[in-house]
Amino acid sequence: MDVLTERAHELAAAGMLPAFVYDLGALDVHVAAVREALGEVELYYAVKANPDPQLLRVLARHVDGWEVASGGELAHVRGLFPDMPLALGGPGKTDAELTAPVHRLHVESPGELERLLASGARADVLLRVNLEVPIEGASLAMGGGATPFGMDPGGVAECAAMLRGQERVRLRGVHAHLASGLHAPQLLELAQAVLEYARELGVAEINLGGGMAVSYDDPGELFDWVAYGEGLAKLRRRGERLRIEPGRSLTVYCGRYATRVIDVKRVHGRLFAIVAGGTHHLRTPATKGHDQPVVPGAAGEPVTIAGQLCTPKDLLAREVPITLRRGDVVEFAMAGAYAWNISHHDFLMHPHPAFSYVRGGRAGSC
Repeated sequence: MDVLTERAHELAAAGMLPAFVYDLGALDVHVAAVREALGEVELYYAVKANPDPQLLRVLARHVDGWEVASGGELAHVRGLFPDMPLALGGPGKTDAELTAPVHRLHVESPGELERLLASGARADVLLRVNLEVPIEGASLAMGGGATPFGMDPGGVAECAAMLRGQERVRLRGVHAHLASGLHAPQLLELAQAVLEYARELGVAEINLGGGMAVSYDDPGELFDWVAYGEGLAKLRRRGERLRIEPGRSLTVYCGRYATRVIDVKRVHGRLFAIVAGGTHHLRTPATKGHDQPVVPGAAGEPVTIAGQLCTPKDLLAREVPITLRRGDVVEFAMAGAYAWNISHHDFLMHPHPAFSYVRGGRAGSC
């Protein structure tokens, strides 16, 4: 029994399930390895993946800064780490967000830049480019064609022209988060295209975004950070400043969602286990259309695990070959990113989960 399972059973005995349990030691080991693999590439963490303060304090030991996508995230992170660099991105920025004092502002459109210039605020900006390049195998595509994110090269050229002849808003480079769910070779191909574009534009600071692949079907299939770091080192030219901003791929493995079985029943020949909580706590499987990995237990007849919500979409995992009885503890792995923070917490007004932290320190223990 590992430390996360031990804590889950302690919480069950105390009547504190459902709960998210995070292994801060494993997170520390994982992010340290990522930092080492990247060499001179700057590492920012995309706070949207999981803004839990305990996780952020571990990440702060290894990252160069934070990527935030709203004024709320900005205030949250600045309250915890007032002196660390912040990059503010995301479409639809308010006037207050556009003029917030940050290390880098990612400009999404000529309209955003026009409002920023009219405000009289000072800013160091990266122009978010949406290149029309092939993106195959991505779980989400933010670029590669017509999307609401960033600008095509024509929009970037328009922004560059607007920036000439003034000194308050300084062009530092480009930002390009084109897709999510890609492996190292695919991300390196996109990086090459973005770098070639940046060189044509005449800028040397390039934020390549995140989007590193995470497999919920095979949790042991990890993104190849070493290959990615080595590939970026080969692509980078002298004087260029490269930055990435991963989120899910840093924190997803350190968290579990633990709950208990309320009922087991058979409906039209199919076996179901109903658990406390559900997708209003852990929305990831419903959002991405996958089964959340279940920590293995005693083998048994395949059972579909559902939550307490009045919707057939409240399914956490289908046909899991595990024995479950009323009162059993069930643990779902890979719950350290886009879990609680993207869930519809108050649907049906069930209680919120507990949060607990351990320090196992063993890579992959979660």
